[in-house]
Amino acid sequence: MEENKYVYKKPKKKITPFAIFNTILFIIISLIILLPIWKVLVDSFDATVGYGLNFWPKQFTAGGYKMIISRADLYRPFLISIVTTVAGTFVGLTLSTLGAYVLIQWEMPGRNFFSWLLLFTMLFSGGMIPTYVVMMNLHLTNTLWAVILPMGINVYNLVLMRNFFEGIPGSLFEAAEIDGCSPIMIFFRIVLPLSKAALAAIGLMFAVSYWNDYTNFKIYITKNKLFNFQMKLRAMVMDSDLPTDDGSVSSNTIQNAAIIVAIIPFMILYPFCQDYFVQGVNVGAVKE
Repeated sequence: MEENKYVYKKPKKKITPFAIFNTILFIIISLIILLPIWKVLVDSFDATVGYGLNFWPKQFTAGGYKMIISRADLYRPFLISIVTTVAGTFVGLTLSTLGAYVLIQWEMPGRNFFSWLLLFTMLFSGGMIPTYVVMMNLHLTNTLWAVILPMGINVYNLVLMRNFFEGIPGSLFEAAEIDGCSPIMIFFRIVLPLSKAALAAIGLMFAVSYWNDYTNFKIYITKNKLFNFQMKLRAMVMDSDLPTDDGSVSSNTIQNAAIIVAIIPFMILYPFCQDYFVQGVNVGAVKE
């Protein structure tokens, strides 16, 4: 048999001005994001006072990190940040998934009304003072619940989760009902297992918000023993509440080292949930 002389070749993509513009724009945005992080990282290992952008430490040292790790009064705020992040993410995902599941029950009376009511709260919220009064009347101030609950009730994430649930084929729900599954069994056996990407993406958004939270701690928490790591970090960076040293490491090095320590947990966590996060960034965006 004669070999096939005709070989299919993919047509070459033409380089358009729009593609060039997108590439340049992407590079500029990437540099705007990465350069400040790189500067902080380099300065955290530089024993000298760094001004301007240095691509490598002039005098390498890990003294800033040693002082941060050896400072005992940072352990409790760091632990509080972990507790609020884990508990808050769990509360946020629980409320978002349950609320979203309720809103996809097409036969539920008042479904559209409750949906519009939630969207209304996204545009017109009570504000800071009414929320503080509510927390005070519930005796939640100076407790970690005052930090967890306000951020756990996130309508935006609830709507995202609802949109994802609506993308699940209705035939799966019908088959489960025929097999005798109750709504709660459908939720745990069908909806949640099919929503790993959405749970990872929204859960990561919750976790980042709780970990970086400063405002709620500033408003609702006045006891020093309940301050999180961000509050302590702010005191170190802005109020010069720095550990004493022998002069071999500058205050600038210690401040930058503290910033890197604050972002390390999510730098470690992200690679493990990257696949799910990439799948979930377009939660509910495409409908068949």
